[in-house]
Formats: sequence, C-alpha cells, structure tokens
Amino acid sequence: MSKIIKLQMKKIAVLGSNGQLGNCIRKIAPDFENSYEFIFTDSQTLDITDEDQVSSFFYDNKPDYCINASAYTAVDLAEKEIDKAFAVNADGVGYLAQACADHKSILIHISTDYVFDGDTNLPYSEDDFTSPTGIYGESKRKGEELALEINPRTIVLRTSWLYSEFNKNFVKTMLNLFSQKDELGIVADQFGQPTNANDLAEAIMDIVQNPNKSFGVFHFSNYPETTWFEFAKKIAEFSNSSIQLNPLTTEQYPTPAKRPARSTMSLDKIEEIYKIEPKHWENSLEESVRILTQQ
Repeated sequence: MSKIIKLQMKKIAVLGSNGQLGNCIRKIAPDFENSYEFIFTDSQTLDITDEDQVSSFFYDNKPDYCINASAYTAVDLAEKEIDKAFAVNADGVGYLAQACADHKSILIHISTDYVFDGDTNLPYSEDDFTSPTGIYGESKRKGEELALEINPRTIVLRTSWLYSEFNKNFVKTMLNLFSQKDELGIVADQFGQPTNANDLAEAIMDIVQNPNKSFGVFHFSNYPETTWFEFAKKIAEFSNSSIQLNPLTTEQYPTPAKRPARSTMSLDKIEEIYKIEPKHWENSLEESVRILTQQ
C-alpha cells in the first residue's frame, strides 16, 4: 500500500495587519489560500514590544514567514515620543528577529527611505551610508540593524511615500482637502517615490514564492522620482479636481521633523535578484484614485 504524503502548507504571520500594507496583504491572501496559511495580527492581538508575547506567539504558531508591517509611523510626533518610536521600530523588531532565529523563520521587515538624509542628487543604493535626520528614521535604522544582526534569514524592504485605499495617507488626505478647499499649497522641493501599498504587497508575495531566497536589504517603490507637488497635481488630475495647487518650499512649510530633500532609491537590486519590475507611480496612482473616488 502506497503512502499518501500530505504537504503541510507554509504559514505566513502578517504583523500590523490593520495598517495600509497589512490590509493590502489581507486583500490578496485569498489568491494564495491553496499554498499558504495566513495568520493576521494587530497591536491588540500581538504587542511586538512585549518580548514574552512575541516568544509565545512564535511557539504557538511556528510561522515559516514573518512579515513585519507594524511600525510607529508618526514622523513628527516621534520627535517627542522617542521611547515609543524606538520601542516599536527597534526593540520590537529585535524581539521578532530573535523569535524568527529561534524557529528558523524568514523575517520580511518593512523599512523606509527616511533612513537616508537626502543630501544627494543620485539614487541611494542598498549599500549607501544611512544618516537619518529625525527620530523616526533613526528608530527604523536601528530596527534594520537588529533584524539583520539577530536573524541571518532576514529581508529588509525599504519603501517610500506609501499610500492605498486604506487608513490615512497623502492621497486620501489630498482627496479630502480637494473637496473642501479652492486652493492648496504643497511642498515642491522634496523628491521621492510614491508607492502603492498594493504593489508592495504583491512584491512581498513574489519574494515569498521565490525558491531562491536572497537575504539582506532591498529597495522597493514605484518609479521614477517626483515631488509632493507633482504627486498632488496628478491626484487632482485623476480625480477631476479643479483645485488650484501652489508650490511651496520646505522653509515655507516647517515641520517638527526634518524630511529628506531627495530620498530616491535605486531599484536595480530587487529587479536583478528577484526579477520584480516596479510599476510607474502614475499608473498605480490612477488605479488607486479610481478605487477611492468610487467608494
């Protein structure tokens, strides 16, 4: 009598599942239900700043992959809430990395372009020196360091200017303001790459499915670079808004935390190693605005 061998599905723990990226992964999870079992947690069900909770979660669930989409993202508030920012973005990541190392799990940790100071005219590569300008960036850099030091099977994905149909983000804020105002000033001297969180979710699943894992730091965003002002102009165009947008300098729009002037990231590495081709940001934005304006 021949034995029937039942292959056990790989488990994917998605932490921070109520955030933008977490919701986008949740949205596409049914497409992978025959191959992967998803475990979604949020800060209420798993506090990553509690080392014992993290350890117990991994012992009980034994995930093959841990996608850490949880983060403290209040860039300006972080300048005051320093301990809170580091607890979530650094200490908690260290606890996750240790649990992943203990259980031989692959950690996919989401980081940010704010680990760079932005004082360059060239796109940043993954190997370029990091020099954050604020507490948020500093806490995220520390999280990267801990993840890579503690768990060799870690993939750090730096992304930028994330938006989606979920939660608070620049696109939703603009659409809301367009309906309330006749004109608006937008910063026009900060450069970066708007990224649709749905595209990031798909890229993560492409990495999960790739049998030839390469670990370390990777950049993923939509391309090419643009400014917040040009970004807002396209949101207005795609939503058929007649609002008047006026360009501002960073000096005209001061914030508690300094933003990188140009945090554009090179995408060559993820294209070469994982064969992931990022989309043009305007194409992804148009689809997102269409969804948002139909809600």
